[in-house]
Amino acid sequence: MRIWKIPVSVEVLTAVHVNTTVAHLGIEFLEVGDDFISARVPVDPRTQQPYGLLHGGVSVVLAETLGSCGAAFSSPPGYRAVGLDINANHIKGTTSGWVTGTARPVHLGRTTQVWQIDLHNDAGELTCVSRITMAILAPR
Repeated sequence: MRIWKIPVSVEVLTAVHVNTTVAHLGIEFLEVGDDFISARVPVDPRTQQPYGLLHGGVSVVLAETLGSCGAAFSSPPGYRAVGLDINANHIKGTTSGWVTGTARPVHLGRTTQVWQIDLHNDAGELTCVSRITMAILAPR
């Protein structure tokens, strides 16, 4: 079942993020399915911490971006989706290539949404699991 209440595509998501943190970090939107959004981030000097690993905060940026986009485009037109809480468990470090995240809804309520975001390295290994809770704000 398609969950989107506002038209969404890779092109729309890319256009919305011009001149933002997402663009600066090199995050690329990959796919919009009936009930998921995926994107990837490069593991390079922009996104690595001093040990050469993908910075944990960058993993959270990718997760929050995906969950926030999911919530925004699955909410009725005119509503706003804002983050209430996010957590992340870093499972495996990544030193090169790309980390790809996929966000899927756990709960799509009238005033809150919960999204699960799983991140994988190029070998398909789980690198991070994240969950974000979003507040859905009615138009004023």
